[in-house]
Amino acid sequence: MEITERIKNSETRQFKVIFPSTLNSHETLFGGTAMQWMDEVAYITATRFTRMKMVTISTDKMQFKNAIKSGTIAEIIGKVIKIGTLKLDIQVEIWVEEMFSDTRFKAVNAIFTFAAIDRNHKPIKIEFADDNKME
Repeated sequence: MEITERIKNSETRQFKVIFPSTLNSHETLFGGTAMQWMDEVAYITATRFTRMKMVTISTDKMQFKNAIKSGTIAEIIGKVIKIGTLKLDIQVEIWVEEMFSDTRFKAVNAIFTFAAIDRNHKPIKIEFADDNKME
């Protein structure tokens, strides 16, 4: 499979309804909950892309741009943006939609870096990365 097709096929989307039980005292989504959802989508994206055991090794450029309120729908989108020999960068964004209007906006974005590991949890080479490296 060509690398661009692999990137496209591994893009991951999850949807969540924002319920009052996920809100903080400001009546917006807990930042930690958003980060957990994003890490999960990034993990799924990395695994679908490599088909290897992957672990999060860092998070970078986390930006909370807009508050996420109860009664909205969050779409969490993960996409491979950089491929190396030992690690992979996944861009994750949370887009928010009003339930009863066409209003849609970006709320959060970040880059998650993943490494492939062996059964002893040691880093290993991402097998196909050498031939089709994206820098």
